[in-house]
Amino acid sequence: MSHAADLPAWAAWAVALLLLLGAGITLVGSLGLLRLDGFYQRAHAPTLGTSLGTALICGASMLCFSMLEARPLLHEVLILGFVTITTPVTLMLLTRAALFRDTAEGRDGVPPPPAGRRKED
Repeated sequence: MSHAADLPAWAAWAVALLLLLGAGITLVGSLGLLRLDGFYQRAHAPTLGTSLGTALICGASMLCFSMLEARPLLHEVLILGFVTITTPVTLMLLTRAALFRDTAEGRDGVPPPPAGRRKED
């Protein structure tokens, strides 16, 4: 049984807009994963799409269920917190591991180290 009929029209439009924006941004991030060339370029697009897309989808969920229950429901804040913390950390760990591997193997196209971490020749 769906309680969507109990949702006011303005809230239904706002929820639909937030859901479509969140899904669209996540889709663009996924397409960036497919279209970009190297690992270092590919790593950023899905990370940004996941973070912002999840935030918009959780916002839609919070709005929808808060309106249906007539009280604020903030369960999605936990999801947002975990995604916001784990996604960038995972990106950093994967990128550093790939950078370490590529530097050790002497591959071409490895990004230069940050200015403060350059080795003296």
